[in-house]
Amino acid sequence: MNRPGTLPPTQLHREAWLHSAASLLKYCRDRHWAGADPFDGLNSRFFQALPLLKNHRWPRLVLIQGIKRCPINLRPLLAVPPGINPKGIALFLACSIRLQRAGLMTEADSRTLASQLLELRSTGWKNSCWGYHFDWQTRTYLVPRYYPNIICTTFAADALLDAYDALGDPAWLQAATEAGRFLLEDLLRYPEGDTFCFSYTPLKPSRVHNASLLGAALLARLYPLTGIEEFRHAALAATRYGIAHQQPDGSWIYGEDPHQEWIDSFHTGYNLIALRSVARHLRDEAADRSLHHGFEYYRKAFFQPDGVVKYYHDRVHPIDGHAIAHALLTLAEFRDLHPANLEMADRVLAWANTHFRAADGSYYYQRTPSYTNRISYMRWTQAWMLRGISELITSTE
Repeated sequence: MNRPGTLPPTQLHREAWLHSAASLLKYCRDRHWAGADPFDGLNSRFFQALPLLKNHRWPRLVLIQGIKRCPINLRPLLAVPPGINPKGIALFLACSIRLQRAGLMTEADSRTLASQLLELRSTGWKNSCWGYHFDWQTRTYLVPRYYPNIICTTFAADALLDAYDALGDPAWLQAATEAGRFLLEDLLRYPEGDTFCFSYTPLKPSRVHNASLLGAALLARLYPLTGIEEFRHAALAATRYGIAHQQPDGSWIYGEDPHQEWIDSFHTGYNLIALRSVARHLRDEAADRSLHHGFEYYRKAFFQPDGVVKYYHDRVHPIDGHAIAHALLTLAEFRDLHPANLEMADRVLAWANTHFRAADGSYYYQRTPSYTNRISYMRWTQAWMLRGISELITSTE
């Protein structure tokens, strides 16, 4: 029963959610899905013309972090053009499949986005795979533009599987299956007993939990569609690694290297949704237990009563558009685990619409105690906000 003076979100707020989605969709469509990205600094035409800078790690790091952290958009000054991010297109495709049912997008939209996603595949690889549309510098090595990684590849493959489930084009299933083979044949692994962690890229072993679990989730989803036993075995082995590294309180640190020991909301959400995929498609009880334990932690750790989503478990700021968006998605996905999840998601979106939305329907990047960074990031914020809102709308059908 609802508390006095309240109505279920399905009755009270669905129209507001649809309005938020429609205005944001118009913003993204008018820009042809292209825009800035927090990490696109190395696409600067000026920087690329200076080999004494572009060929060295520290100038690359300084440029990426300087542009990312500055609340003033320096991209026009540095000639960083708007870009189309493959992961962003994957998110928009996933949105399109869901928003078709609400009448906001069409089958033609979905087919166009799926075709665009296939065109954005990384070249020079045997199997379908995807990477970011910019060079990015880690602490130790450079990842070239469009060089494939597990995150872009799993999001692209999952979106194509969403499209395949809805519209049935076998080319999308084929590309997603190839993406699964890319994970098995091209990514490195960090072994631990009879388990392992997938690497982020084919360049170097890594131990990033959300990346590896997302890989496991894709393989688990592919297994019932393909019957490929290798997919099932690898999915379970990578899942066991992730479960073994879950903290006693239900949390995960980001990764196992010394500089990766933070706990944040949206990567925790990635882990939970990945575990649900494994539990659902492989009927894996260990994954189901882990996600229940993790969701209890997630709900307690990352939300303020007024709808503010915390970035980190131990502090509120920065308030981040990506964290807000993924909170909408995670709360909607796990609406069966807590009766107030949709009510909480509605508070999150209402707060964002009041404090974090621009007049054109887009959403800001970050808010700190000192200032609000209003730069619009197409993949990091807009695509994710549309994805979160689309899941919220779908959850009430």
